[in-house]
Amino acid sequence: MTEAYFDSSYSRRNALRLMVAGAAGLAAPGLLGTPAFAQKAPAKPSGRIVVGLGQEPTVFNPLMVHIEVDDGVHFSVFDALFRIDPKGEIQPNLAVEVPNQKNGGISEDGLKWHLRLRDDVRWHDGKPFTAEDVKFTLELITNPDFRSWRTAGHALVRDITVISPTEISWRMEQVFAPYLSFLTETFIVPKHILEKEANPNNAAFNQAPVGTGAFKWGQRVAGDHLELVANSEYFGEGPHIEKLIFKYIPDLTVLYTQFKSGDVDLMGQPYITADHYEEAKALANRVVTLVPKASFESFYLNLERPQFRELAVREALYAAIDKESIIQGLYYGVPTPTETFMPRQAIYYNPNLPAHAYNLDRARQILDQAGWMPGRDGIRAKSGVRLSFASSTTSGDPLREQVQQFLQQTFSQLGVEMKISNLPAAVMWGEFWQQSQFDSVIVGSTYLIGADPDVTNRLHSRSIRTKGGRGSNNAQYSNLEVDALLDQGVRSFDPDARRTIYRRVQELVRRDLPFLPLYQINAVQGNKKGISGVAPNVNTRTESWNALAWSWAS
Repeated sequence: MTEAYFDSSYSRRNALRLMVAGAAGLAAPGLLGTPAFAQKAPAKPSGRIVVGLGQEPTVFNPLMVHIEVDDGVHFSVFDALFRIDPKGEIQPNLAVEVPNQKNGGISEDGLKWHLRLRDDVRWHDGKPFTAEDVKFTLELITNPDFRSWRTAGHALVRDITVISPTEISWRMEQVFAPYLSFLTETFIVPKHILEKEANPNNAAFNQAPVGTGAFKWGQRVAGDHLELVANSEYFGEGPHIEKLIFKYIPDLTVLYTQFKSGDVDLMGQPYITADHYEEAKALANRVVTLVPKASFESFYLNLERPQFRELAVREALYAAIDKESIIQGLYYGVPTPTETFMPRQAIYYNPNLPAHAYNLDRARQILDQAGWMPGRDGIRAKSGVRLSFASSTTSGDPLREQVQQFLQQTFSQLGVEMKISNLPAAVMWGEFWQQSQFDSVIVGSTYLIGADPDVTNRLHSRSIRTKGGRGSNNAQYSNLEVDALLDQGVRSFDPDARRTIYRRVQELVRRDLPFLPLYQINAVQGNKKGISGVAPNVNTRTESWNALAWSWAS
């Protein structure tokens, strides 16, 4: 940015801050504690911790389509074969060790996998966990009648063989380097319960799950809170607290107020809003930290809408977004501007992407040259298509709503009509989002799975759910070169080769603009000073990834 830019936008930032006032790096080293699975267990769990959430967890079968707030429940109730720690290192969970080509767990050609499992794990109902549960889980994920969250990687698994209750093997149809990372977020479900269900999509289990995790299902009051209780028979070293409560407070101002008053012990997603950051840092008996996340905020487009099919429209809209004023004026400088879905902390991040420049005159010129001309009502149109669309996000998020209002005003100066149509979280992120029923969305997204750079699930054309695919390419983005690069990237174990591949993917996506990137999210995380064991993890989507390590200082 030039000095002239900052000078000319000063009044815009101040105006935005006045509007906010009228409206209702790396994680800190001290927070990166020992991973959850290495904590020393107390003689008896005691106390409770209330996690405040701005959206309600509603999907409790971890294999089904879900959003970030559901993850906190999944990580607490279930276990995976492996977990990923804050350093990006994969650790054993239900497995005894992490397989690789050196220890023989993965064959030299990368196709044959052999895992050894723990023999001291029981489901919450007392039944033993065995390799049969792993086999059942992997097969359920690829069952065409099951509404799986993610099939990428799993669809390549063949010839699953249960060698013994604690040994399992399979063959990969082709080399798939990210699979270990995928397995860190593949929670194992109980065969003895779900195999009896004619339709696992509607199983009673999905509303009262049974896992092997550190916490057991307690009770849920829909629209209010969900309570988990300590699993005293947990095989790992934890949990420390007797109850873990997820409290749902959709109004983010009220959520923050309850954190200040003490009704909420720990702030979960979407954390403390940026407009409260300065005040929150000064609160007595609170620990408030700025933590980089793998997620990024974007103005996300449905490319099947005729308004957005032409690249010129997407380029013009991007040029019309005063990103700096949004970040400084509405978000008080908390986020970091970005041009990509890849977090800056990743070794695959491409630092050489074209820098965004706010320029309304350039935006008008792009639309003029592309033949989008103003009609009698002032709204641009071309070939019978008006440049008018809806923008949606979660209702009750005041900062995003203010971003929408700001963009609505800016776009109107271009002859672009943007209507605001927000929805409750459960509706917003349900079929409306998953089946690409929106025009545009302001959304925070995490594209990486663990620390692996593969983004097939988000950007490959076969991940377009509305076109028969299985994935989360809700923008309906399709680029043959991106498809080929993603297919190549998952077949390589070479970090240098993969870095080249995924940096090129970022170049192409930045050029095509299926979404307009705004910023990488820095979470303002907060908890009461008496809670220990809280450890931010950029490689997971939830602050509660290690809730079994949380405890109250005695």
